[in-house]
Amino acid sequence: MNIADIYMSADEAVKLIENGDHVFIQGSTSTPEVLCDALARRGNELRDVTLYSAFAVCRREAPYCRKEYLGAFNVESFFVSNGVRRWIQEGYGSTIPRFLGEVPALMRDGTCRVDVALLNCSMPNEEGYVSFGVSADLATAAAECADRVIAQINPCMPFSYGDCVIHLSALSAAVKVEDSLVEVPTAVPTEEEIRIGNAIAELIPDEATLQIGVGGIPNAVLRALHAHRHLGLHTEAMTDGVLPLIEKGIIDNSRKVVMPGKSVASLALGSRKLYDYMDGNPDIIFKDVAWTNNPFIIAQNPRVVSINSCLEIDLTGQICADSIGTRIFSGIGGQHDFVYGSQLSEGGMSFLAMLSKTAKGVNKIKPVLTEGAGVVTTRFQTNYVVTEYGAVDLRGKNLAERARLLISIAAPEFREELEEAACRRFGYSFMRLKN
Repeated sequence: MNIADIYMSADEAVKLIENGDHVFIQGSTSTPEVLCDALARRGNELRDVTLYSAFAVCRREAPYCRKEYLGAFNVESFFVSNGVRRWIQEGYGSTIPRFLGEVPALMRDGTCRVDVALLNCSMPNEEGYVSFGVSADLATAAAECADRVIAQINPCMPFSYGDCVIHLSALSAAVKVEDSLVEVPTAVPTEEEIRIGNAIAELIPDEATLQIGVGGIPNAVLRALHAHRHLGLHTEAMTDGVLPLIEKGIIDNSRKVVMPGKSVASLALGSRKLYDYMDGNPDIIFKDVAWTNNPFIIAQNPRVVSINSCLEIDLTGQICADSIGTRIFSGIGGQHDFVYGSQLSEGGMSFLAMLSKTAKGVNKIKPVLTEGAGVVTTRFQTNYVVTEYGAVDLRGKNLAERARLLISIAAPEFREELEEAACRRFGYSFMRLKN
């Protein structure tokens, strides 16, 4: 094969996509937008093409989400990102519920067929390999299963190591672009989020292996860990917040059992500084999400600490993190995988954190979940719950005890009505705890 023959324009490359194909589109901060635009330009000639998307932070709404393309593209998402959220909420596309770590199995066993994978890759190294860079997550399985792989070859993509590497000879088509990656600004924690971060950090032991999410609360936790020693990183998403801890040697991965000495992730969400730090760095490994999120692999590390956010919680400890009532807002991601894995880990613990009320003043600790809300972490798995009013451990607590603890970290103005609801629901078993 002559490698030069695979290079072509984006419009030529997407001609490899046929009616009825199932097409995976890479996510994270690396959506191959040049290829997506070219695909959308074929919207008047293609029919019944299924487009799979997953976790992604997009610059704009996906160009194929247009009513005139309804017969051309069927949009299916494993995680509802901003690029397709409106389209799905209006009923033109849909979402496939699945733990993110289990999605690769859907591709590999043919349940969700992948004919074509659209990728955004780095420049080739001396041996002719390119890297998916910031997004190994589902891209690894998609590239493995697809019979046609079409890639943007992009100098803006860092070359990361691990499962996210493919040889140019495995590509059906390559398109040279210079397309900057989406940058996710580091969220500056509020005063309330700092209180949450400090409460969590106080409970994290030295030598813990961290899985940490994205946003103000996770960043507040990371800021509060600078006195810790010998932390490890085995996470789904790597963010800018971990860089100071790595650079200062606080995260040194020296006590990990799984890939000691290496920071392990499945995707990256951050600034150009993070992407440049990753580029060619052998101490950072990006793996297939089926591997990073496997609870039994996670559990091999001791003292795994899982830190995630949620949208609301009921008095029994049921956690909603993907929907606002019946409206799907995002997806499960790796929350369940790491909650489960951390609890299988020797000395492990999980934290689910949120502000006690919304920006509009709506209580987020509820007698029962909002009608239609999805349960992401069941009451059987919930460990620590944290708000700006403190941290409570639900592990081993009965339903009445859980209600009492959760009410203690609710916004004060809602505690009386929550107590009344708990009295009605749990009766004497709750009332006897009052004193």
